[in-house]
Amino acid sequence: MGQVITFGEVLMRISPRGKKKFIQSNMVEFFFGGTELNVGISIANFGGKVKHISVVSDDFIGETAIAYINKFGVSTSSIAFSKRPLGVYFLEIGAVMRPSAISYNRSHSSFSEIKPHMVNWEKALRKGEWFHWTGITPALSQEAFNILKEGLTLAREKGMTVSTDPTYRSGLWKYGKDPKEALAELISLSTVFIGGINEINEVLGTNYSYSNEDFIAASTDLMETFPSIEKVFDKIRTSLNSSWHKIRARMWNGKEFRETEDLDITHVVDRIGTGDAFAAGLIYGLQNYDDYKAMEFGSAACALKHTYEGDVNLATVKDVTAILEGNISGRLNR
Repeated sequence: MGQVITFGEVLMRISPRGKKKFIQSNMVEFFFGGTELNVGISIANFGGKVKHISVVSDDFIGETAIAYINKFGVSTSSIAFSKRPLGVYFLEIGAVMRPSAISYNRSHSSFSEIKPHMVNWEKALRKGEWFHWTGITPALSQEAFNILKEGLTLAREKGMTVSTDPTYRSGLWKYGKDPKEALAELISLSTVFIGGINEINEVLGTNYSYSNEDFIAASTDLMETFPSIEKVFDKIRTSLNSSWHKIRARMWNGKEFRETEDLDITHVVDRIGTGDAFAAGLIYGLQNYDDYKAMEFGSAACALKHTYEGDVNLATVKDVTAILEGNISGRLNR
C-alpha cells in the first residue's frame, strides 16, 4: 500500500459516561477524532501508511492529541501548531427511541483559522499515493477551502488517487462560499466518490430517488458531470431505532452495479465515525482487492465500528475478514 494522506480538523469529543445526559452526570470522558483523522487511523490499524495534515492548539491539549495520533502509527510530521484552541464537540449518546445529540464548539478553532504558510504541500505529498478529503474541511473557512484545493490540485498533478466523502452539512457553511459551487470545484479534482443519493442531488441540483435504478442513473450523471470520477460507492443505513441499525453498500463503476447483503447491528455501542470506518475500509480494500470485495470490506469495517466506543475504528484486517467469513456470533476467542 502507498501512503494515504488525510487532511482535516482534529477534534476533542466530550461525553457523559454511559448513555447519560449531561444533566445526569458530573463525570465525563474524552476522545480525539475528526472525520478525516478517523479515516486515517483506521487505515493505519489495517497496516497502511498514513500521514494526517492538520493544525492543533499549541498547548498540552494539542500535544496530547499529537501523542494520541502517533500511538496508531500515523505520521504527524505535517501537523502545525496554533495559538487558537482545539475544536471540541459535546455528545450525548442516545438509546432505543432516544436519539443522540451533538453540540459543536469549533468556531475560530486552531484548524478553522488555518493559514497558507502552515501547510507545505510539496513536502507533505512527497510519498503520498492516495489523498482523502471530506466536505467538512472546505465548509469551515475560506482559507481551509483554498488550502485543500491547492493540495488536491498538486495531488492530481502527481497522479495520486483522490477519494472524497462530500459530507454536506448546511450548518457549517457560514463564511459566504456557495457550498454547491465549492464542492463541485473539489469533486472535479477527485477520482473516487464515497456518497449516496443525497450527496449527488446536493452537488448536481437533481432529485433522484433512493432506488437502485436511480442510484445508477445518478452515479452516471455524476461521472458525466465530473469526468475524473471513476467509481461511486454508497453506504446505506437502516435505523430501526438508536440501538439497532442495518448496514449495506452499493457501487457503480461505470460498467457494473453491485450491492452487499445487510449486516445487522442489534446493539449499537457507538455510531460516531461509522461512515469514516466505511471510507477507510473501502480505501484499504481498493488498494488490495477488486471493487466489490473492497466494498464488502468497507461495509464490514463500518459494522464493526458500531461496537467500539470513541470516534475511531479499532478493527484490524483479521477482525474485518472474520465478519466477511460469517463469524458474527461474538463468541469468546480463546
